[in-house]
Amino acid sequence: MFKNKTLWIVLAVIAVIIFASIGWVKGIYNNMVTQDENVKTAWSQVENQYQRRLDLIPNLVNTVKGYATHEQQTLEGVINARANATRVNINVDDLDEESLRRFQAAQGELSSALSRLLAVAEQYPDLKANQNFLELQAQLEGTENRISVERKRYNETAQQYNTYIRSFPNNMLAGMFGFHQKAYFAAETGAERAPVVEF
Repeated sequence: MFKNKTLWIVLAVIAVIIFASIGWVKGIYNNMVTQDENVKTAWSQVENQYQRRLDLIPNLVNTVKGYATHEQQTLEGVINARANATRVNINVDDLDEESLRRFQAAQGELSSALSRLLAVAEQYPDLKANQNFLELQAQLEGTENRISVERKRYNETAQQYNTYIRSFPNNMLAGMFGFHQKAYFAAETGAERAPVVEF
């Protein structure tokens, strides 16, 4: 009788340990899934804002084209940069440093081309007074701010996710279940230096 009772106690303890372990793994796994989905959501918001900017560009180019007919090279530069930016696609499940760097480079080229376009617009007083151009310029500025906010949110969400999957013992389970670190947006090269202003 004593051996039978001991066997049942041992089996009960083993069962409790197994169920507790399954519950622990399940909890960590589900938290990783939740945080991974949060990163994906934050990334989609970044893409939405970049798409908004891409959608504004044709209208802006057409408005400028009507006034600055001999600025063809600048207009083509914006159109080409926009086309290049649309070609760079990132799989949200594989947000590594290299793919994010390519994405940032394409978006940086587009930002540079837009800056040149807006500088050209400064040379045309009629264009600067055009209500459509002013509205598009304001929308573009607002979109740039939204992009900055969404990139910051993405970085915060990715940091929370990366910290969670790299913490012990979560890191062991993350590797087993295929959860990998997500890359961060970084400042553009040269952003640490203040621009030189000369009069």
